Amino acid sequence: MNRRTFLRSGSVFSLPVVLSGVNIGVMASSKLNYLLGDESDRVFVLIQQNGGNDGLNMVIPIDQYGVLSTLRSNILIPEGQTLKLTDGTAFHPVMQGLKSLYDEQAVTIIQNVGYENQNRSHFRSTDIWDTGSRADEILTTGWIGRYLDTQHYGYPEGYPNEEYPHPIAITLGPSVSETCQGLAANFSLAINDPTSLLSIPGTNSEMLPDLPYGDELKFLQQVIQQTNVYSEVLKDTAEKGTNVSGLYPDTGQNRLADQLKIVAQLMSGGLKTKVYIVNLNGFDTHANQVDQSDVLNGDHANLLANLSEAILAFMDDLRQQGLDERVIGATRSEFGRQITSNGSYGTDHGDAAPLLVFGSCVNSGIIGNNPQIAENQAPQSGVPVQIDFKNVFGSILMDWFGAAETDIRNLFSHDFEYLSIVTACNTATAVTQFSNFQLYQFKPYPNPFFEKINAAFYSPGTEINLSLINAMGQEVQTLENRYFPEGTYQLSHSIPDLPPGQYFYRIRSRDFQQSIPLVHF
Repeated sequence: MNRRTFLRSGSVFSLPVVLSGVNIGVMASSKLNYLLGDESDRVFVLIQQNGGNDGLNMVIPIDQYGVLSTLRSNILIPEGQTLKLTDGTAFHPVMQGLKSLYDEQAVTIIQNVGYENQNRSHFRSTDIWDTGSRADEILTTGWIGRYLDTQHYGYPEGYPNEEYPHPIAITLGPSVSETCQGLAANFSLAINDPTSLLSIPGTNSEMLPDLPYGDELKFLQQVIQQTNVYSEVLKDTAEKGTNVSGLYPDTGQNRLADQLKIVAQLMSGGLKTKVYIVNLNGFDTHANQVDQSDVLNGDHANLLANLSEAILAFMDDLRQQGLDERVIGATRSEFGRQITSNGSYGTDHGDAAPLLVFGSCVNSGIIGNNPQIAENQAPQSGVPVQIDFKNVFGSILMDWFGAAETDIRNLFSHDFEYLSIVTACNTATAVTQFSNFQLYQFKPYPNPFFEKINAAFYSPGTEINLSLINAMGQEVQTLENRYFPEGTYQLSHSIPDLPPGQYFYRIRSRDFQQSIPLVHF
């Protein structure tokens, strides 16, 4: 049995920490320059909608309502009951919390997310999302794990340490995500109650045989030592932390809210963890997706209500504690559902679905077009994929954690396309994370603009790329791509024949990137 298999199956590491009734798994510390750098206090929260979410009933394309009322008449939400976002798009009526956040420009909807040649198996599709592979490619490492491997070969030796005493990522739930699997080891640990784990035996550094068995036993000792230290850290920060929002439901009423409440509590207590993974199960809605007597109720409505209620309470908690501009969150599900409903008031496995990104520092709105639904759908048709999920998470790594685009392209074995999902928060929090925000002093003007756009910025003496990006994240035009000696610059570029709409002016260098939203009229 190799080390990776042992850690997956070993009983010591399958016992989760219980903190306020919620299971916790821990991904070990590292010395990442950006994603997990000590200078950054930014946090990423990933919500896994396990089972395959019906995006057509979550983000409803009301401009396709006529054909949808034929194809899924037994589950479709009445148009007059939906929560309208735009002339063509609406939320499910139970999502009032997310609707209010959307109105406050704290939610971005990314339409038709998936991957090419969608696999409809729960296990295989989850594996693809975890590893960031192509559909025809089998990888044994997670995309976060691969990124971690580039930063600290030889883990787990030496962690935690004085410089990095806290876990870098935490999974709340019964198991940890395979996104953390590296080449030599999984960067995640599953541990039980903090008190009981403090005395796990087997950490003595006694003489070990100079054999492969001895190497594996030494590795096991290191992992146990980490578990003991991290459990103590978690307990300490949880006791120091607090929750102040009154929007959380009672414990046990909404498992996702319980998990996000823990995240806010740990952040409040000073935990320096960068990544949190939480889970909401139950989206495999083959039957009883809606109540047979009332399509506004049913299993899917309950799930979406929990999702919306949990995120709203979490954001309220963060805002009241002044932590909201440190957090970006996103949802994911292994696939969407089929366009045509089945006879059991449900939907079967499909393809693409919308993905939500939330936080006070998102480029709010909708990225991508509504799915176009034809009346003569082939049997078992799903929503076609428009945006690859790897572009979503790769772009978040770039803009939220400052990862270089070259690293993102090496991380995923597909043609990465950048999406402008995150914006800069004009607060002390964002400025202190990346001192280059002050250094470059990037300012495009006027806004709105017509045919000509100006930009002022400071260069420390480096290669700089200036480009115009559309709302789909596609580069419309490269405006500059050259070396700028140290100094302050004011440039003007003519952009004739540009269609009106929402755009982003992006500045990029080796160690800096910023995108500013603009309107062209």
